[in-house]
Amino acid sequence: MSLIEEANKGNITDEMKEVAAVEGVEPDFVRRGIAAGRIVIPVTPYREIRHCGIGKGLTTKVNASIGTSSDIVDISLEIEKAKAAEAAGADTLMELSTGGNFLDIRKQVIDATSLSVGCVPLYQAFIEAARKYGSVVDMKEDELFKATVDQAKLGTNFMAIHTGINLFTVERLKNHGRYGGLCSRGGAFMTAWMIHNEKENPLYSEFDYLLEIMKEHEVTLSTGNGMRAGAVHDATDRAQIQELVINSELADKAHEAGVQAIVEGPGHVPIDEIKTNVTLMKRMSGDKPFYMLGPLVTDIAPGYDHIVTAIGASISSAAGCDFLCYVTPAEHLALPNVEDVRTGVITSRIAAHIGDMVKLGKRDQDLAMGRARRDLDWEKMYSLAIDPEHAKYIRDSRAPDDTDACTMCGDFCAHKIVRENLNLAK
Repeated sequence: MSLIEEANKGNITDEMKEVAAVEGVEPDFVRRGIAAGRIVIPVTPYREIRHCGIGKGLTTKVNASIGTSSDIVDISLEIEKAKAAEAAGADTLMELSTGGNFLDIRKQVIDATSLSVGCVPLYQAFIEAARKYGSVVDMKEDELFKATVDQAKLGTNFMAIHTGINLFTVERLKNHGRYGGLCSRGGAFMTAWMIHNEKENPLYSEFDYLLEIMKEHEVTLSTGNGMRAGAVHDATDRAQIQELVINSELADKAHEAGVQAIVEGPGHVPIDEIKTNVTLMKRMSGDKPFYMLGPLVTDIAPGYDHIVTAIGASISSAAGCDFLCYVTPAEHLALPNVEDVRTGVITSRIAAHIGDMVKLGKRDQDLAMGRARRDLDWEKMYSLAIDPEHAKYIRDSRAPDDTDACTMCGDFCAHKIVRENLNLAK
């Protein structure tokens, strides 16, 4: 019985209890959220994991994406990145390899982490078709579903499936055009295949069959955002909204079939359109968990796109987004290394926390930090920091003579001066 079916029967499962304990909510709150489609818990019957709740009323979650490329295939590096992401506090991991032996790489990565792991089966199907037949457009439809089954059996918890790219969406894209082109790899693969073969997207036309696979292997559906903008000037355009309409309808259908569903959102969005996008996504999808890819709020900061994303992600989270996909400093430039992954996770965790301060009113940790700074309690400050080791490293690398203060203010530390002259404790 699927989690949705359990929830509809009023049953509180171990996964629901686990998420409730972590989130500090009642187990029945989680159960009701799953029954209504507002919350998902990605699960799998094939391995033990640390369960993660995503959705309305829960803290904003952060996903870290890793994977090989056609230029760099190093499984040991991907395993190291997976472990670094988990150690840095990522809530989920997406394994998105496009080079090497897909199933072997994914199996080794999955075995190296306790996190929920996501994937994009479409990558494997199209790239293997290119290797076998010489072109991605020669992929056979059955190969798409076989890749989905094969990856599910490895213990994959959720899958980004490009269900919303259909003949209507492609027509909107062609009619309207794009300043920044089509940035989604999955979107590009599927659009090229449809145009060349003059056929409908099999993931859309055979959606009922797809749901059978997802339900059998207890995989959460994440409706892929193949028409997302790759430039801020393309945000919220006709193709994106057409895909959202379709994905929202299909997410409802998945939920009715007992398959948990997430709706994915755009990637490059200017600040003044973020709240509109979140509100639109939530309203159209019936409050399904919303997965925002970034978002990046400007296109002119390569090398610093993790900072660009933190700005957009914090606004997205505050507006109601449930799930953030990190961006690393290497975005648009190169395959991320281990340090890029760690930096990306920490940066998006900061953004998620900022959003939760607004969305959920979670400010206790900030209050405690304010008091610890007032009292010059350095160990307490470290314990409250999102990245304690980095905070301690910076202070210790420029160690003060006075252990109460830091070398920013030294003898003229405002907190020390005030503490010696009056009591402002509150």
